[in-house]
Amino acid sequence: MAPTASSGGSTLPSGFAVFTTFPDLLFILEFVFGGLVWILIASSLVPLPLLQGWVMFVSVFCFVGTTVLLFLYLIGAHGGETSWVSLDAVYHSITALLYLSAAVLEALATILMQNGFIYKYYHENIAASVFSYAATLLYVVHAVFSLIRWKSS
Repeated sequence: MAPTASSGGSTLPSGFAVFTTFPDLLFILEFVFGGLVWILIASSLVPLPLLQGWVMFVSVFCFVGTTVLLFLYLIGAHGGETSWVSLDAVYHSITALLYLSAAVLEALATILMQNGFIYKYYHENIAASVFSYAATLLYVVHAVFSLIRWKSS
C-alpha cells in the first residue's frame, strides 16, 4: 500500500482513496461551497458587473478545475509521479488566492448594494459572501497541506 498524505507520505491517492485522505477529502466541501457561490451569484441581481463578474469567473474556474483534478485523481492519471504533487500544491495555492480576491470583491459588492436594493438580492449576496469566504478557507487549508505534502516529496 502506497503512503498517503494522512500517514505522512508524499504521494497522491488514486481511486476512491481520494475520499479517505486529508486534505483530498476537502474536494467535496470545495465543490459544495464553490457551487453555492456560483449559484448565488448567478441567481442574484448584479448591480456591479465588473466586481461580481470576477466572482463568477473565479467560482466557475475553480469549480471546473477542481472537478477535473478530482476526476484525474479518481482515474489514477498521476500514476504516482511526484510532479503531480507539485501541480496539486500550485493549483490549490492559486485557487486560494483567486478565491480570496473574489471573496473580498463580493463583500465589497454586498456592502455597496446595502441601501436601495430588494432584500432578497441583498441576502443572496450576503450568503454568497459568506460561502466565498468559506470556500477561501477550504482552499487555503487544502493549499497548506498540499504544500506540506510537496515539501516532503
